[in-house]
Amino acid sequence: MSRLLREPLVHFLILGALLFAVFGVAGGGGGVDDRSIVVTRADVERIEATWLRQWGRPPSASETAHLVEQFVREEVLYREALGMGLQEGDAIVRRRLVQKIEFLSEDLAVPSEPEMEDLREFFESEIDRYLLPARASFTHVYLSRDRRGDKVADDASRLLVELRREGAARAHARGDRFMLQYDFALKSESEIGRDFGAAFGAAVLQLDVGDWQGPIESGYGLHLVRLSERVAARQPELEEVLSRVRNDFVTQRRRDVNEAFYAKLRSGYRIVLEEAPLASE
Repeated sequence: MSRLLREPLVHFLILGALLFAVFGVAGGGGGVDDRSIVVTRADVERIEATWLRQWGRPPSASETAHLVEQFVREEVLYREALGMGLQEGDAIVRRRLVQKIEFLSEDLAVPSEPEMEDLREFFESEIDRYLLPARASFTHVYLSRDRRGDKVADDASRLLVELRREGAARAHARGDRFMLQYDFALKSESEIGRDFGAAFGAAVLQLDVGDWQGPIESGYGLHLVRLSERVAARQPELEEVLSRVRNDFVTQRRRDVNEAFYAKLRSGYRIVLEEAPLASE
């Protein structure tokens, strides 16, 4: 039974009933005087709370009276604008109203905390999405094209021989000053690519661990690289990516509920597509 209550189909049926009930009370014309503006105590408290958040102090009696009058003014002008149909054809107003009903459907239909059973089922159905990519730890020596010009490739080859012979673990001081760091710990291809370029990231992940290799070119110049560790790609356990899975699950559930809710609403409309007028001959 509890699982049934978490299904999107059940959610939108309940939501639809709630919304239609609300709309029926608010806009059904059941004797409500639409020329009356009722300012409730809750309205006043909300207005005062907004002022308090903005100014760090409660409003005075005269300030509250002025704020209430502003609220009434806004309501009067809002109703008159609706009565004149000014909202029609306004793309911004249209989009805001669409967003508000979508937000309402999400708030009413999506559970705040999914069940672990649902998260595991979602995780297993989308397992490829959570593949942990291969990662590498490395250090590098940078050689600048701007500084060395046509000699940069020869300098890189000569330095590579020296570093291999010496067996140095780090040697950034043997090259040129680099604007980023010299040592990187367990970075994926895409993470390396964000700093050095996609081709550089792909090349680094193909290197062997332990010895100096290169040169590898980036947008900055040439680099001699030494990998100290490489971790193969793997499928994680749910617990390792639980926060991400929870966020993805809730996002997908909201999308499902919105689509189901829209489909139910749309079924109540007759859609007519007018034929395009014939081009004049």
